[in-house]
Formats: sequence, structure tokens, C-alpha cells
Amino acid sequence: MEELAAFWQALYARPDFWGFVSIPIVAAIVTWGHVWMAIQMVFYPIHFIGYRPLWLGWQGIIPRKAEKMAGIVVDKTLAKLGSVGEFLNEMNPELIAAYVANAIERRIEEIVDEVMEEQNRVLWQNLPRLVRNRVYGHVREKLPDVMLELMMEIMADVDNLVDLRQMVVRQMAGDRALMVRMFREVGHKEFKFIIDVSFWIGLGFGFLQMALFYFIPAHWLLPVYAATLGLITNWLALAMVFRPLHPVKVGPFRFQGVFLKRQNEVADKFAELSAHELLTIGQITREIITGKYSSRTKSIVKRRLMPILESPVARSTMQITLGTEAYAAMRTKVAEMSADFALDPMEDEKFNKDRARVLQVRLAEKIRALPTEEFQDMLRPAFQEDEWILLVLGAVTGLAAGTLQLLLGFQ
Repeated sequence: MEELAAFWQALYARPDFWGFVSIPIVAAIVTWGHVWMAIQMVFYPIHFIGYRPLWLGWQGIIPRKAEKMAGIVVDKTLAKLGSVGEFLNEMNPELIAAYVANAIERRIEEIVDEVMEEQNRVLWQNLPRLVRNRVYGHVREKLPDVMLELMMEIMADVDNLVDLRQMVVRQMAGDRALMVRMFREVGHKEFKFIIDVSFWIGLGFGFLQMALFYFIPAHWLLPVYAATLGLITNWLALAMVFRPLHPVKVGPFRFQGVFLKRQNEVADKFAELSAHELLTIGQITREIITGKYSSRTKSIVKRRLMPILESPVARSTMQITLGTEAYAAMRTKVAEMSADFALDPMEDEKFNKDRARVLQVRLAEKIRALPTEEFQDMLRPAFQEDEWILLVLGAVTGLAAGTLQLLLGFQ
């Protein structure tokens, strides 16, 4: 007891007493601060702020490399969960096809009017209603069945009509905030954990730093200790999210990366975001009709629709109405327009939500079944990409804080 009291008296008598005892507190606060800043720098700002020609500025790591990140999400996650065809099969392709066919049937007159008026507006509008009704009736009779067959053929061949990777990458590049939101929502507990635990890691290392400084009281070492602490704490905080990969039992305790322990919870959130944001019926249909392989889609549409337009009823009525050349041009126009009209019902918000809920359940089941090694790739890329920047940031911030502490508390 006397030895402890003597030690305390000697410690209290140090001229740098307050600076010395503040080392753990400063370490904890600075560590918390630079870890918080590092996490923000992963996501923000979404758009570059600074002078771009000399790259004097910053843009969040994820939004800066949104295209690459989106590619990783597809390659490491979505592609392993299934193909576009499999996603559509989960959403009942027969129901989707029937929905489109019914929606187009309700717009038969609008489709016919738009096509015919483009060819000869005055003549079409002045035709007797009986003649126009004959055209409407013919198309209304034939088109729904043909559209149903058309949609089923497209869905059966959808993997050759949609480039999943390109579709997601293009969407993410156009909406970088969506990429940020996906990573933040999927990993929000991990990001909070990293920030919260950094204070206690910093405090623990701060006591170690204080002990080292006590035995090796070289003032110049204080910033070095702080810089090393900053780098190590950032590395340790990140490592605790993903390591150990599999549960490790130590006595009564089980340790595993905090993100990996939440696989079931993360599965539900990622499935929800993917089904409602990335793999919607509207997104897939738009890619089919306007994407990389749209020419193939238009060929299928044209091949399916031509029999309607070349039937005796259609040919006799429309050739008389339009003339031979305009009738030939109109057939091609109808094929192109029908593809565009098919997109409209797919954009219906309620229909998309209904189908998304079905897909969400199946996606969540598949994510829960992923091996741990593959599951970690859902969030790991957010840290792996330019992770060294976060480590260097911790070292630089620690060096600055240690230098400031030396100037204020050890003079």
C-alpha cells in the first residue's frame, strides 16, 4: 500500500502529469473521431468536391467507384443467387405475360389510332366508324393471344436478352446514392459497431501507450505511438466485422465477425433492396426492350406480330385505307410500338411491388443458404476497395493528435 502511495506521489509530481494521465482519454476520443470520419469517407460525398483536374478533393469510395462496386455486387452476390430467368420464374412469368397482354388489350384502340394516324391522320380520322371498328375488332381478337405467346417466348429466352451485370451497373452509375443506400442499410449495424467499439479500442491502446511512454519517456515517441495506434485501431475495427470467418469458441464465449453473425437478418434486408430496387419487372423489361440485346427482342416481336398484320382481314382493310407502301411501313411500326407499349404496364408501381414481394422471399432464402465465404462478399467490397486509405487516415490523424498533445501537455 505504501509503495502504491509512493508511486502515485512520484507520478503526481511529474511536470507533465496532466498530459501523461490524459493519454488514454485523448487516444479514445481521437480514435473514435478518426474512425467515424473514415466511415463517412467510405460513403460521402456522393459527388466529387474539390478541384478535379488536380484531384484536390474527395468523393466517397463507394460512389466514386459505383460501376466497379455494382459489378462486384453482381459477380459476388446476385450472379450466385440465380440468373434473370430464374428471378422471373420466381415471379410467375405466366402471370406477368397475362398482365401485359391484358393491359395492351385495354389500349388496342390507342395503339391502332397512333399507328394509323402517323401514316395518314386525315384519312384515318375521316373513315366511317364501322371501318375503324373492323380494324379494332380484328386486332383486339388476335393481339392478346399473340402478346401472351410473345411474352412467354421472351421470358423463356430472357437470359439471352438481358445482361444482368450491365443492367445493374448502368442503374448504379446513374444513381450513385442508391449504391450508398444499399451498403449503408445492409451494413448499418456493422458501421455503428465499428464507430462505437473504436472508442474502447482507443482507450485500451491508450493505456498501453501511457505505459510505454512511462518506461520510454522520449517525447518524440508520443506522436509515433499515436500514429501506430491510429493505424492499428482502424485495422482492428474493420477486422472485427469479418473475422473470424467461422465461430471460434474460447471458454464459454463464441467469437465471429459481427457481420457474419447477422447472416439471416442481412439476407432479409439485401433481398428486400434487390427485389424492390434492382430486379424489378420494370427494370428487367426496360433492359429487354432498350438494352444491349434489344435488336433480338424486336426481331421476336416482329416475327410474332406479322401474322396478325398479314391476315386477309387486316391486309384488305389497311391496304385500302393506307395504300400498299404505307401499309408495309405500318407493319414495321406496329412491331416497334408494341414492344414499347409492353413496357408501360411493367412500370406499374403496385404490380412491381406485388412481384417484388414474391422474389424477396426466395432471394432471402438463397442468401441465408450462402456459405460464409460467399456471404461476406455482400459487404466486404465496401471496405476492401481502397481500404489502405482508411488505415493511412488513422495513422495520419493519430500522428496529428499525438503531436498536438505533445505541444500542449508535455512542454
